[in-house]
Amino acid sequence: MKHSEDTEEQTELIEENNESEKLNEVEEKNHVKNGEKPLSCSQAKQKVLKKIRAKKSFTCTQCGKILTSKRGLERHTRVHTGERPYKCSHCGKRFSQSRDQQTHERIHTGEKPYTCDQCGKSFTQKVNLKKHMNIHTGEKSSNCSHCGKTFSQSGYLKAHERIHTGEKPYTCDQCGKSFTQKINLTTHMRIHTGEKPYICDLCGKTFTHPANLKDHMNIHTREKQHACDQCGKTFLRAPDLKKHLRVHTKEKPHSCYLCGKSFSFLQNLKVHLKVHTVMKEFVCCECEKTFTSAKHLKKHQRIHTGEKPCKCSHDDERFSASGDLKTHISIHTGEKPYHCTECGKHFSRLSALHSHTKKHSQEVDHLQIQQFQI
Repeated sequence: MKHSEDTEEQTELIEENNESEKLNEVEEKNHVKNGEKPLSCSQAKQKVLKKIRAKKSFTCTQCGKILTSKRGLERHTRVHTGERPYKCSHCGKRFSQSRDQQTHERIHTGEKPYTCDQCGKSFTQKVNLKKHMNIHTGEKSSNCSHCGKTFSQSGYLKAHERIHTGEKPYTCDQCGKSFTQKINLTTHMRIHTGEKPYICDLCGKTFTHPANLKDHMNIHTREKQHACDQCGKTFLRAPDLKKHLRVHTKEKPHSCYLCGKSFSFLQNLKVHLKVHTVMKEFVCCECEKTFTSAKHLKKHQRIHTGEKPCKCSHDDERFSASGDLKTHISIHTGEKPYHCTECGKHFSRLSALHSHTKKHSQEVDHLQIQQFQI
């Protein structure tokens, strides 16, 4: 099949060369006739090119599109027939054009044949290299009509302007969800198709997105690239670090719309909402106490069973809850992740920090009383 496609490309190249030769002849014979306005070189070329192509044009019976070669028409008709004769040797995905198959297979092989001569960065497609080069030239010809932001490519501008307009032209034909960019739709479609083109070469696990594969690879290397600048704790994934930072910043972005109570994590808010709806469907069979989640019921049942599944890796101490184990481990490690924003003092337990901050508030109250008395 590949040989056939190569032959097609060679045939078209020969035809183009023949056209070029005929056009060169036109340049030589392009003389002014008596009483006629002389044609420019480019005008003469276009005139003859039209005649050459008119003689050997091939029209698609489905949409009326005119092609200059029989091979070109054959390739074009695959748009209508849905024929995909080219198959990926790695994952079995099929394509209508061999060049699309070759580009796709670079996902598996990691081949990036197009390299920037300025910074050495490589790309799988020539068009991506061309776009990248604008970073070095500084060319930014497209301006957003809403906010004035400039872009090096009109395509980037078009995608950006959808932030302002809210336009989502790419719609999933399976569930109706819409997206601002085609790449986001392509990634989303893998939920329905089950396609996972990104493969771990160490364990064979597959992923729908390259970023997920990159995070997964850290499991094998145990490389924790994301470090907390507050306490030095490291994480495999950036989202895990982001969540951890809320311990230090006290950020609670998830608020209850019924009582206003805020939470650091969405899951905690979901559990809290059950307090208002009185949905306590998890019942302890020992004491009939009810709980809003299976997790809380499981923790409670350890009171009755005496189970202590959380074991310290430094000594033989065991605990019924992971939070208690975490507090205990800080004795060995010396870790004190909770710090006072008033004086900077650090604590290993959140409850100790709360007790400490009360002292500051009492001091403030005492000073206010003294000032009032004066």
